[in-house]
Amino acid sequence: MSDSALILVLGDQLSLANPALIAADPCRDLVVLAEVAEEAGYVPHNRHKIALIFSAMRHFRDQLRQRGFQVRYFSFGDGQPTLQAALAQALEEVPCGAVRVCEPGEYRLRQAMTGWKEALGVPVAVLEDSRYLASHAEFRAWAKGRKQLRMEYFYRDMRRKHGILLEVDGQPAGDRWNFDQENRVGWRGQETIPARRQLLQDDCTQAVLAEVAAAFPDNPGELEQFNYACTAAEARLEFDWFCRHALPGFGSFQDALVEESPWVFHSKISMYLNIGLLEPLPLCEQVEQAFRDGDCSLAAAEGFIRQILGWREYVRGVYWLTMPEYKTRNTFAASEPLPEFFWTGETGLRCLQQALRQTLDLGYAHHIQRLMVIGNFALLAGLDVEAVCDWYLAVYVDAFEWVELPNTLGMALHADNGLIASKPYAASGKYIQRQGNHCKECQYSPAKMTGEGACPFNALYWRFIDRHLDYLAANPRMGLITANWRKRAPAERKAITDWADRSLALLLAGASPRHQ
Repeated sequence: MSDSALILVLGDQLSLANPALIAADPCRDLVVLAEVAEEAGYVPHNRHKIALIFSAMRHFRDQLRQRGFQVRYFSFGDGQPTLQAALAQALEEVPCGAVRVCEPGEYRLRQAMTGWKEALGVPVAVLEDSRYLASHAEFRAWAKGRKQLRMEYFYRDMRRKHGILLEVDGQPAGDRWNFDQENRVGWRGQETIPARRQLLQDDCTQAVLAEVAAAFPDNPGELEQFNYACTAAEARLEFDWFCRHALPGFGSFQDALVEESPWVFHSKISMYLNIGLLEPLPLCEQVEQAFRDGDCSLAAAEGFIRQILGWREYVRGVYWLTMPEYKTRNTFAASEPLPEFFWTGETGLRCLQQALRQTLDLGYAHHIQRLMVIGNFALLAGLDVEAVCDWYLAVYVDAFEWVELPNTLGMALHADNGLIASKPYAASGKYIQRQGNHCKECQYSPAKMTGEGACPFNALYWRFIDRHLDYLAANPRMGLITANWRKRAPAERKAITDWADRSLALLLAGASPRHQ
């Protein structure tokens, strides 16, 4: 048997730091990349996501060949149904003695890999992904014995481990670990939002866009607006642009809901991190340096670093610690079918409409749109947890289950019995009004609870409190809210919940509850 290895590189592992590539011998081993039907179609992925990954894969193929690697590349048009089938074909063409692959980011694919040795007839080595900043063993050790897995404490340990935003005595810069309170300024048009770079797409990407448009005509995503970087070099330029032009405003307005821009001051680099075009630690170090150089506030730098060094590593740890059981959790027994407007964006709620249309068209929405607009509605409406999670996995360019599932099931829907979030992230229309300017363009008023023109989020919020009163009352952070609800007259409570029921029924049916 040949002593050469077949090295499979997945579409979200496009990095020379991929552990399966680090030990490769370009003269002896064969690298395989494959655009396969199963991976492209297990949910109706946004076409921006498919196009980004396919183009980035093809560019990475070319980069590997330039470095002397032998690469067998399967394009989508080659018709390979699965990764296993592509590997079998490659092994038939070039017999190798073993298969090496970096572990995937999704549990379903990791389980599929357990059958590859028998199916392919060669040893299959699945290597731990060393590109993350916390190993599986490290996270398990941190989580062991803890009653609550709070990200804040994990984040502090990661700061210490990697020496990020620390003073010489080991204390946090500014004598605080977290500057979240400074990063919640609502949007009132008080700053000029920088215009994003318009990227020139080369012939390779143009060909991919045409192929994706033809092969996935019914998937969401307006490909005419495709503006993503498809190489590591271009992704780095995108991040450099963010540090120069948007980072100073990122901290204050990272939670803002803005009519004028889908990007606001956000970095728009999560998709590049999640497919391997960027590595996490250098980004944190560059942002720290921007703070040290006086180019951004400590609050802006800390807010960005917390998302990468803290939250991103944390949700990955939770995912692999708890799967597959985690995916079955449903604290509030939510089962309402996903409304059709989640696929069309056609709803009279301005904030929800903006977030949905942006999501469907661009494959992007920032974290408050995902959490406090779309996720908040799904939580209050009691939408089916599995359906909502599958939708989030489908529509966002940066969505892979390891990061999407904890963020959606745990953070947005509080369906994991409070493992991630200390309380449900439920809010009324008043919160949305504070955070931005959508309400000025909406037919509904956040000042009204019931009656014509009342914002549906208001009554739905109290309906959620009422339906889960016992569970929520046991939460120390919800005690005041539940006590205030119990103090209301029964007739007032019934009027609010009845209005919420009628409003929700109309919304889910695609009608407007404005003129009930």
